[in-house]
This record gives sequence, structure tokens and C-alpha cells, in this order.
Amino acid sequence: MATLESQYQSIAQGRHGDPFAILGPHGTHKDWTLRSWQPQAQAVEVLGADDEILASMERVHADGLFAAQLPLPVVSYRLRLHENGHSHVIDDPYRFASPLGDLDRHLMREGKLQDLAHKLGAHPMQVDGVSGVHFAVWAPNASRVSVVGLFNGWDGRRHVMRRHPTGGVWDIFIPSLCPGDYYKFELLDAAGKLLPLKADPFARHMEQAPGNASIVYTDDYQWQDNDWLIARQTSSTLDQPMSVYEVHLGSWRRHVLDNQPLSYRELAESLVDYVRDMGYTHIELLPVSEYPFDGSWGYQPVGLFAPTSRFGNPADFKFFVDCCHRQGIGVIMDWVPAHFPRDEFGLGQFDGSHLYEHADPRQGSHPDWGTLIFNFGRPEVSNYLIANAVFWVEEYHIDALRVDAVASMLYLDYSRDDGDWVANQYGGNENLEAVEFLRRMNERVHLCGAITIAEESTAWPGVSHPVYKGGLGFSYKWNMGWMHDSLAYFGEDPVHRRFHQDKLTFGLLYAFSENFILPLSHDEVVHGKGSMIRRMPGDRWQAFANLRLYYAFMYTHPGKKLLFMGGEFAQVREWNHNQSLDWHLLEQADHAGVQQLLRDLNRLYRDTPALHQLDSRIEGFGWIDCSDTEQSVIAFARHGSEASQLVIAVCNMTPVVRKDYRIGVPRAGRYLERINSDAEVYGGSGVGNFGAVESQPIPQHGHQQSINLVLPPLTTLIFTLETH
Repeated sequence: MATLESQYQSIAQGRHGDPFAILGPHGTHKDWTLRSWQPQAQAVEVLGADDEILASMERVHADGLFAAQLPLPVVSYRLRLHENGHSHVIDDPYRFASPLGDLDRHLMREGKLQDLAHKLGAHPMQVDGVSGVHFAVWAPNASRVSVVGLFNGWDGRRHVMRRHPTGGVWDIFIPSLCPGDYYKFELLDAAGKLLPLKADPFARHMEQAPGNASIVYTDDYQWQDNDWLIARQTSSTLDQPMSVYEVHLGSWRRHVLDNQPLSYRELAESLVDYVRDMGYTHIELLPVSEYPFDGSWGYQPVGLFAPTSRFGNPADFKFFVDCCHRQGIGVIMDWVPAHFPRDEFGLGQFDGSHLYEHADPRQGSHPDWGTLIFNFGRPEVSNYLIANAVFWVEEYHIDALRVDAVASMLYLDYSRDDGDWVANQYGGNENLEAVEFLRRMNERVHLCGAITIAEESTAWPGVSHPVYKGGLGFSYKWNMGWMHDSLAYFGEDPVHRRFHQDKLTFGLLYAFSENFILPLSHDEVVHGKGSMIRRMPGDRWQAFANLRLYYAFMYTHPGKKLLFMGGEFAQVREWNHNQSLDWHLLEQADHAGVQQLLRDLNRLYRDTPALHQLDSRIEGFGWIDCSDTEQSVIAFARHGSEASQLVIAVCNMTPVVRKDYRIGVPRAGRYLERINSDAEVYGGSGVGNFGAVESQPIPQHGHQQSINLVLPPLTTLIFTLETH
């Protein structure tokens, strides 16, 4: 057993792994000793409840360890420190018991602590009537953990934490600290080696680079969206319209004079008003979890529990979400559990061991992004990530999590060569631990009233099927196949499209196998791919006509809709995260016309059940004709739950006006031309059908009724059956 002197020496050197065993009050009913390490003090006195001096402490170690013998146990006491001619009174952090209970630590170890975010991290509170901050961190393989900050001169010897051997959690209550204080954790690994200072994995607020400190935070924000939350809890989005405007907050719009991005509160006014005016139902935010590198767009997050402070504090972000809800707009947040960056202040080698990541680089290192991969099979790690998902839903009222890079999580050999991956226990390439994690996460998020969306690019079965049916449990899946095929088709010169019509029709073979979202996301306008308008062939007029045709086709195709910012007014240059969108383009009629088309498409889509009600059911779609490859024309019907809810879409994929083009229709009646993407108001030529056509009892395409149309060049026509 170590001698008392050697333990004093260990404390003075900041190497004692259990300072609570030495510091603070200790003893029996007859003999009590109080010890405190105060290296900056010349003298220390023990004060009672009425500030009377109970004892003058003796310096028992030259580096600043003080001790006093007390006749009776002292529960409530304070210390008066005399330093360089001044004195001040403090509460001793080593006299407070841990707020963490045995059950907390047991559930934490099993990965089943549902309120993990309220146990670990930094939490302002009162203990025994004393205000301060409770810090707790999981670091089972560290030999010492301290809280450091300006309050202790960033000295890791000063506030060494209490270790709980069962579970590997360290904690300490530090009196007098308050919201706004900066802090990090200082750790020694199992061998006693000093590690780089670490940010709090549960930090609610973080300093921007290069400091990257965690910030103690709390607020009493008063939400005003209760009606929204009640409606969210009791309704399903599957039969509702979902038109998503994907946004990178830092580059949607910037201040003209200094090119600085708008704040959360400025965005709550300008962005939310714009999205409402455009008729979108949801905003999807590229990741807002704190991230150090602007160029990652948020996809390499370090502070998973902290909204980025680039645009304000957490209360400001709550205000933004609140404003969205009060304007009837849902908020989707990109969420990144697939990988995390190697920044030394982050999760990698957190306690000197492979704590959050796999130790084997064939499992723990991502070959594409140079990042680390979470060990989903470790209960504490999956608990951490699920707690984070739930945290955004409960704390920030986020309506949906779009989970990034799901395919990279599902496959052990994702982007790996033979020999560079480890098979599962059955010899397969499926990451069974990730599958179990995703299923648990989806179930928990759904119980909180939110939905989940998978960016998943493979044919993995049942991504959006319920867990109890063997699926992964997501609400929706991005339809990456539709995106790739349709962009490839529209990239073809119209003269060649007759050879590629299968790219438009193939997707309908699987369109109802999942609950799909059709994504034209940020990934399609970066890394040399150009902008949406630049991906369209032909001269300027044809490029704009093609883009309008494409958007209107998208809005009639089964599946919810998503478009990245700038695409709605045909931004010309490729997206740059350091610049504002080119809003000045709206001074030009063809750009303004595309924007007006999107505005009208959103409103028609929202108001027309046949365009959204049966999105994921085959009953909601029917081909009229998909075989006219020579003229590159397709026609199809969309159905609602009632027979009268009928939409007819006709797409002319060539720059040729086609007159007397007859198509069959399921019902007799008058068909109103609701959208003509060639209308003059959109920048088109104005060819059309004078607003409506009457069906005739002329059989066509297997129907007893048909309509005779003029098909404008490079145009989608959208008709609805007139009802009385």
C-alpha cells in the first residue's frame, strides 16, 4: 500500500488516480482529517456554517497540500485561501458526493441509459445548496482525468475527477463555475502518458477553432411550437406532401459588406420567410453539429451535442427551429454517425485507447474520408450515438434525422479491397453490429415523434421497412437510383434520348419497394459536377427548358421531393460553401421563371392529394404510355385515395412541338392544364392547350376515353381532372 507521503507526492504531481480517497473530509466518529491541495495558497483556513474558523490547516507537503484534524465530522464547510496578500473563500469540490447513482453507471455500462445526455457532460446544478457545475466523462482506460479551464489556469493537477471503477466514468462537482465557462478534459492514459486536451463528447456549446474548447451551457428557452409537436406526434408523413429545401446555412445568403454568414436569428427571419413563400414543407440542414473544418460542410463533426457556434448559441438555434414550426415548416437535420474526424481534441484515442473507434484499421478507419469509424458493437458507443439522436429531437425539436452514408455503415467491405476488411461471424460482409444499432436508433427516434431518412445507395432490402418486419426501421430512403438514372438521361442530347428511355422507366420497377425521397442534393452540384443548369444540354434556351421539364417530371414522379438551395433558380456556377448564392441572377427572366415554376410546383403538389397521398403504394401510379421511344414522350397517371383525385403527366423530352398527340385517360371529363413548364411566365415559348382539354370517347392506350394534346417543346404538362 502506498504511504501517505507518496500519495501526497502523487497528488502534487497530478498522477493520483483517486484523489477523493485522500482529499476532502475522511475519518471515523472519533477522528476526522480534512485535506486540500492548494498550490497557490500560503495559508488555508476551514470555515464553518457561520464563517467561523474551525481550523487552520497545516502544510503537509511543500507543493501545497494542506491538512487539518477536526474533532467532529464536518459536512458543510468552506475554505478561506490566503494568496499573495489576498484572501477569498471557496467551496471544496472534494466534499461533494457524486450525483451519479449505481443504477446510472450500471445502465451506462450495458448501453441502456436513456437519459445519458443528462448524466454525462457539464451540467449546471445545485448540490447541497451550492451552485456549480457537475462534470462527468466516460474514460475507462485513463489513469487520471481532470477538468481544466481558465478557472484553474488550465492546470490538470487542480480538479482531478472521481473515478467510478464499474463503468469507467469520472465525475466531479466544481462549485462556483457557471454557464459560459470554457473547459476541456486533461487525461493520462493507462501508462500515465499525458494526452492532448480533449473536448467534452457531450458539450452543449463549443468554441470555434483553433481553441475548440467546450463551454458550460444552459438556457431557459421558452418554446412556442406546442401545437406543431402535438400534430407531429399524431400524424404520419407518408400520405402527406414532403417537399424539402436542402440548405447549407453558411452559404445560403451572406452579408454583402463583409461576406459573413447570417446568424440563426437572421436566418429565422429571411430563410424561413423564403421557404414559406416558395411553398416547401421542410428545410433540411446540412450538419449543424459543431465541426472544426469549414470545408467539411459539417460532415466531420466533433461536437455531436453542440449546434455550431458559427451562427450563434444553442438558444439562437432553438429560436430558428421554433420559427420554422410556427410557420408550418418541418426541420430535418443531417446526422453523421458513420464516421468522425481524427482531430486530436476529438473522440479518437480518447483515453489513450481505441474507445469510440475500432482498434483494427480494417474496421475502424475509413478509406475514403480519412476518418474513424464508430465501434457500433460496443454498448457504451451505441448508447452515446442513440442518446445523441434522441437529444436533437427532444432538446431542439428536430422533426427528422437524415442519416448520412448509411451504406458505409452496413457493409464491412465498403470501399475496401480484398484483404482490407474483416468478415462478420458468419463470413459475410454485412456489419451486423451497425444493423442492430440502426434498428435501435430508429425505434427510439420514432418513439420521440420524429422520423428518420437514410442516405443509402445500395439494394439493401427493407431500409424503410419496420424493424418488426425485418427492416432497418427508417421512415424513408433516398432514391439514389432515380437520381443517377434521371440525371444521366437529362444529360443526353435530346436527339439521343430515344435510346435511353429505360433510364426513366426502370425506376418504376422498384419505386414502391421502399418509402422513397427523390434527392437532387448538394452532392450533385460539387466536385466538378457543375450546377443543375450546367448539366442540361443544348443552348441557353434549351438548357432552361430541360431543367424546367426535369423539375416538373420530378414533382409528378412517385416519391417525396428534395432540392438543394440554388437549384430552384438555376444557379449557374457550382456551389461554393464560402460564398452566398448568386441571388442577383433573379434579375434575369429565365432564372426568375425557374423559381416561379418551383413555387407553383410546390403549391400544386401540396394541394393535390394524387401527387403525394399514395407515394409509396403502387395504386398511386399507372403508366399511360412509356413505349413512345421514337418521339421520346412518356405519359402516366397519379391517383389519390378517391377516384376523382387524378393527375395526368405528359413529358415531351425533345425540342419539337407535337400536335394532335392523343393519350388515353382513365376517366371522362375536363382536364385542367395546371402546369405547363413551357409557359411564358416560366421563360418558355408559350405553346400549350389553352388551359384545358375535354376527353373524347376515343379508345387509346387501353382506356375508353382519351385527350388530344399539343405538346410544347421540352416540356412537362400536368393536368388534373376537374371536379364539381
